[in-house]
Amino acid sequence: MPTPGHAAHFYRLHSAVTLPGEAPGWDYLSYDAAHSHLFIGRRQNGVTVYDVATRKVVATIAGTEGANKAILVPRLDRGFSVNGDGTSTEFTLSSLKTIRHIRFGHDADAGSYEPVTGQLMFTMGDSGKVAFVDARSGRLRASLPMFSHHVEASAPDSHGNLFVAERDRDVVLRIDARTHEVTASWPTAPCRQPTGLDYDASNQRILVGCRSDRPVLAVLNAANGALVTTLPIGRGNDGVVYDPATHRIYTANGIDANLVVIDQLGPDSYRLEQAVTTRPMARTLAIDPQRDRVYLVAAEGGVDPTRKVDTAVAPFYPNFYFDNSFTVLTYQGN
Repeated sequence: MPTPGHAAHFYRLHSAVTLPGEAPGWDYLSYDAAHSHLFIGRRQNGVTVYDVATRKVVATIAGTEGANKAILVPRLDRGFSVNGDGTSTEFTLSSLKTIRHIRFGHDADAGSYEPVTGQLMFTMGDSGKVAFVDARSGRLRASLPMFSHHVEASAPDSHGNLFVAERDRDVVLRIDARTHEVTASWPTAPCRQPTGLDYDASNQRILVGCRSDRPVLAVLNAANGALVTTLPIGRGNDGVVYDPATHRIYTANGIDANLVVIDQLGPDSYRLEQAVTTRPMARTLAIDPQRDRVYLVAAEGGVDPTRKVDTAVAPFYPNFYFDNSFTVLTYQGN
């Protein structure tokens, strides 16, 4: 049997832990290295805290029903859930205890923490807005109207700006967190439906996962928005993560059920490092550099023809999931 030779090591499934519960919904994953905790936005089940060392659920954050994501701010020992009803539940990372409930709008999808201004930015696709909340006081600082109703992933640049993907407009925005204004809007073509996004601060490169008919990772120059290059990835991308230590880019692609890893050889040079199969619908991810692991989640689903199917994503995109099928997947580097 031939031995893989190009990649230094291949990621392989290390564990698959199924969590009990009713038919699941989920979105983003966030990892707290200090406590070995994986935070999972499980929507109706709230924010689930999974200990990657013991492979057990250690908590569900109280008051986080409807959460799509947990934004982690280790410098404050704080986490903030992104609840679908336009609220955030603040909690401590060390104790996992809820502190307060913050309202900033009527809906919410995702968000990021901007470290220079100390603000949380929440995306509100249904409302066509983003909201800025002071992380210390919990006060709403501003709401910025958007042209998009599919505002997707975002990432700060550590200089007071945030980059935001607008899936329905095929653009990436630069927003100044000080003035709460859009300062640039850059088309992502030939990347269509930009969804996953992360930022390489050292090389000033925006890394965008796109759900095009031909799905790609697009690399943009953060100084002027110019397209640097594109590389093929799998269909159904929702998550892109950049590891500055290894200069690797990880993309989770749920329709094709693969994890694609890309090497950054330089600011303008990239190549496929490896691709491995995962499970259908494993579309978001978090990395654990200390253990050389990648965490994904998935569930068993199906298509009920009597209910609406989101055919814009895939012809048989699941419109329901089975109870007791939600699984945390850990992929280990060899």
